Amino acid sequence: MSEEKKQLTYADAGVDIDAGNRAVELMKDSVRASYRPEVIGDLGGFGGLFALDTKKYKEPILVSGTDGVGTKLKFAFLTNNHSTIGQDAVAMCVNDILVQGAEPLFFLDYIAVDKVDSQKVADIVKGVADACRESGCALIGGETAEMHGFYAKDEYDIAGFCVGVAERSKMITGEKVKAGDILLGLPSSGVHSNGFSLVRKICFDVMKFTVDTPIPEFGCTLGEKLLTPTRLYPKTCLPLIQKFDIHGMVHITGGGFYDNIPRILPEDCDAEVRADAWDVPVVFKKLQEWGNVSDKEMYRTFNMGVGMVLVVDPAEADAVRKHLKDNGETFYELGKVIPGHKTTVMKGGVFGE
Repeated sequence: MSEEKKQLTYADAGVDIDAGNRAVELMKDSVRASYRPEVIGDLGGFGGLFALDTKKYKEPILVSGTDGVGTKLKFAFLTNNHSTIGQDAVAMCVNDILVQGAEPLFFLDYIAVDKVDSQKVADIVKGVADACRESGCALIGGETAEMHGFYAKDEYDIAGFCVGVAERSKMITGEKVKAGDILLGLPSSGVHSNGFSLVRKICFDVMKFTVDTPIPEFGCTLGEKLLTPTRLYPKTCLPLIQKFDIHGMVHITGGGFYDNIPRILPEDCDAEVRADAWDVPVVFKKLQEWGNVSDKEMYRTFNMGVGMVLVVDPAEADAVRKHLKDNGETFYELGKVIPGHKTTVMKGGVFGE
């Protein structure tokens, strides 16, 4: 008599539906804590529902954005710390739509894993939900995809999707930017979520560090420093957008100063940025030293301590400065917009002049 053939299950193929359900239960409280009054329904539906209050706006414009965290994820894997990476996913999206004058309304996340670890997924989503709450937007849905054999063991990827709203008259497009406008910078929290391929090349290949290597200048380990989450700017910038006629805003991400600022410049203007207007954080100084990276390459790859740039009419500059000071916000006098050809001109400090 032939041996009875084994009946295969989804779990035999490496996908544990029960673990996924446990992850949802563990994340429910964090997700619900991010809800705004406009959220309809609860976690678990096939789509997230959000009732836009159109009475608040004369001409509401929806603004959307999507992004990931990039290879910064490697530091989460190597340290087994997954509590901060969710904020990076949120920040990269909400900061992008913010620069167009949009208030973030709701967010969705997508997490793809080799195998669902319920607590790990819940930790990641808690970071997402906490960052959403800090940004004033609701986490109304998401997806955790278990893709066994597709990702390396214990690894995952995360992406975010954000929708916000702007009053058409308050949208920031860069059309108002003109020569003479003032450039103000808001500090970053560190490396944020860009340039980590170069960071890893420097730290692991050149310096032979591990994530547990103590760095005296950092006052912590390499991994702890580089997992500092990306700063969330909505609470600081939304009141400015409502109160003032901001001509332009720039989220300094991949491409640094050289590639990002020109995105909002007219064809006949340059941005003159003084590199001596702020103290570059030690993390960037050490990366440059360890990797023997040129000044231009640093300012084209990293934020160098400035995560957001405001382009302000000179007539409103003093009022904007006062608002920031009154609210305890640090800012830097970066420079000004000058006649030119849609480029960033770095001066001062390492750039001379």
